[in-house]
Amino acid sequence: MNTNSTMDKKKIANGILFFLVMGLTFYAIFHGQDLRKIWESVCRLSIPALCGAILTGIFFVSAEGIMIHYLLRGISRGRSETYTGSGLLRCISYSFIGFFYSGITPSATGGQPMQLYYMKKDGNSLSDSSVVLMTVALIYKFVLVLIGIGMLLFWNKPLVFHLKGYYGLFLLGLALNTTLVAALLAIMLAPKWMKGIISGVEGLLVKIKFLKKSGTRKEKINGFIDGYQNAVRFLLTHKEKIFIVTLFTFLQRFSVFFLAYVVYWGFSLQGADMLTVIFLQASVYIAVDMLPVPGSQGITELMYRSIFVNIFTGGYLMPSMYVTRGISFYFLLIVSLALVIWNRR
Repeated sequence: MNTNSTMDKKKIANGILFFLVMGLTFYAIFHGQDLRKIWESVCRLSIPALCGAILTGIFFVSAEGIMIHYLLRGISRGRSETYTGSGLLRCISYSFIGFFYSGITPSATGGQPMQLYYMKKDGNSLSDSSVVLMTVALIYKFVLVLIGIGMLLFWNKPLVFHLKGYYGLFLLGLALNTTLVAALLAIMLAPKWMKGIISGVEGLLVKIKFLKKSGTRKEKINGFIDGYQNAVRFLLTHKEKIFIVTLFTFLQRFSVFFLAYVVYWGFSLQGADMLTVIFLQASVYIAVDMLPVPGSQGITELMYRSIFVNIFTGGYLMPSMYVTRGISFYFLLIVSLALVIWNRR
C-alpha cells in the first residue's frame, strides 16, 4: 500500500475521532446550561486577567521551542563554534506544530513525528533533532512525575478532599507517567535488555493475533531504542544544559497550572489560596495526561467541574472552565493550526 495514502487515511481517521470527541464534549458541557448567564459571567473576567491567561498559555507552548533551540544550539556548538540550525522563532513554531498534532491524536502520539519532519525539512540533522526531542520529552514527563509525587507526599489530604472520586484517576495517571519514565530510563541504561523484553512481548502479541506480523516493526523498535541511547550520551556529557532545561521545564509546567489562578483572580474571587488552585489544576493534567483520547477532551472538563466546585463559587464554575480550558487547549490549538497551515504553503 502507498505510504502517503496510508498516512492520509490515518490523518482523516484522527480528524474524525477528534471532532467526534469534541462534539460529544461540547454537548456534555453546554447541555442544560443557561448560555446567556454564562456569557454574562465570562464577560465579568477582567481584561488584564484575560490578557495574562492568553500570554501564559502562549508561553507554555513557546517554552518548548526555547528548549529545543537551546539544546540544538548546544549540540551544534559541541562540534563547531558556528550554529547553522533553526532560529529561535522557527524552533518555537516546531512546538506549536507539535501541540496541534498532539492535541488531535490519541495519547498525544502525533506531535513528535511531525516536529521531526519539519526539523529535518529545515536542514537540521536527523540524529540531533531526534536526541533533542527525546530529551525534551523525557524531562517533560520526568518533571510531571516529580510534581505528582511531591503532591502525593506533601499535599495528599487536600488532594483526597478535592478530587473525591477522581483520586483514583490521579493515581492511575501518576502511575502510568512513572512507568513511562522508568521504561525510557531502562531503555537508556539497559538497551540490550530492553530490546529482548520488547521483542519477546511483540512476539507474544503477534502469536495471540493482537498484532499483525510486521517485518519493519522490530527495526523501528530497535531504531527507537538506539535513539534513546544517543539521548543518554547527550545527557551524560551535557549535565549543566540538562539541569537548566529541567528548571525551565518546571517553570513551563507551572505556567499552565498558574493559568487557572489567573482566571480565579480575574473573577475577583476569594477564599482559595494560589497554591491550592495551582495544585488542583496540576492534578487534572496528571490524571488525564496518558489517556488515549485526543486532547483529553471530555474527561478534563468533567474532572474540572468536580474538583473546582468549591473553588469557583458564586456561579463562576462553568465560566471559569470555559475560559481556562478554552485558552489552555482550544485557543492554543487554533493558533497552532494557523501555524501548521502557514508551514504547508
